Amino acid sequence: MRLVLIGCEYVGKTTLVDALYAWGEERGIHFHLDDHFSIPDQFFLSPEDQQAMLGIPPTIKERFQRFQIYYHLDVIANHSDVLLAGFHVEEAIYGPRYYYPGHAWPPYQRRIESHLPSDTILLLLTAAPEVIRRRMAAAPHRYPVVPSEDVEAVSREFDAEYRASWIERKLRIDTSELPPDQLLPTFLRQVKPLLDTRDLLRWQAVS
Repeated sequence: MRLVLIGCEYVGKTTLVDALYAWGEERGIHFHLDDHFSIPDQFFLSPEDQQAMLGIPPTIKERFQRFQIYYHLDVIANHSDVLLAGFHVEEAIYGPRYYYPGHAWPPYQRRIESHLPSDTILLLLTAAPEVIRRRMAAAPHRYPVVPSEDVEAVSREFDAEYRASWIERKLRIDTSELPPDQLLPTFLRQVKPLLDTRDLLRWQAVS
């Protein structure tokens, strides 16, 4: 399965990809997982490296982000089981807002989608603004991206990108009332109609 997960910060993307990765490992399905499209990257970098990344000039941030987005086109084309949290849609929203505001580079998210494998699934996770704010207060990220006052606007942008996306296999899950331990089972149940024959047969064999 090739899955791109998108949604405003604190909707549960990392919770789901980590759970899905562990689920796959237990069943011999080895996902290539990348959850490092925010600045600073908290997936691989040391605290010192994260601080250095924050200080990079906006022009270089944009160039780095564009390079890694295009690099991951090769990743998703050459791995049949891939989890990309955020990826090109997150970059299209967060980049101009937070990483390099005022720099009018042309958008390229639809061009990226024209190169994605046809079995790619786009998952939008959502949550009510007041729920996102409660999560922000209860478990603040070390390097938050979305300010509390931007939650509504950013959520609307993710919804607009989801609807505009050229990816044909789409799924939306509202996590507002969903306990973290129910996110994976909910996803596994709802994604089945979007799976191709290969994944359906494999999942049935390991369930």
